[in-house]
Amino acid sequence: MDQIWRYIKAVMGIIFRHPITGATIIPVLPDGRIVLIQRKDTGKWGLPGGIVDWGEDIVTTAKRELKEETGLDLLKVNRLVGVYSSMDRDPRIHSISILMEAEVTGSFAVEDTLEVIGIEAFSRDNLPLGNLSHDHDRQLTDYLKGLTVLA
Repeated sequence: MDQIWRYIKAVMGIIFRHPITGATIIPVLPDGRIVLIQRKDTGKWGLPGGIVDWGEDIVTTAKRELKEETGLDLLKVNRLVGVYSSMDRDPRIHSISILMEAEVTGSFAVEDTLEVIGIEAFSRDNLPLGNLSHDHDRQLTDYLKGLTVLA
C-alpha cells in the first residue's frame, strides 16, 4: 500500500508541478489567409491547438488539433515560430506552447463543439489583433515580424 501511495504522489507531482506541453498552429490557406477559431469559453478568437496526448509527437498533435478544431488538414509544417512558456500565457494552467506555421487545406468544420464556436480566415491586414485569447496576440505578432522566439 505504501508503494502505491508513493506512485500516486509521484504522478500527482508530475501533473500538478510541471507545465503541460501543447502545440499551437498558425494555419495558412493556399491564398495566404490565416485561420483562427472562436473559443466557446471566452468568445475570443485564437489559434487552433491543444495539449500533446501521451504517445504523440508535436506534429501529430498539431494535425489532430487542427482537424478537431477547424476541419482542415495539415499539409506541411513550414517553420517553427517559437516556444512560449511564460507561466501566465494561458489563464487556465501553466503550459508550454510550441508554435508553428503550417500550410493547410480543406473545408471548415468544427468537430470539437465543446471548445470551438466559430472558424474564420483572415487576411494578414484584417487579423483581429488586440484581444485574442491566451497570448496569441504576441504569438501572431512575432510570426508576422518573421521572428523565431523562445519566451
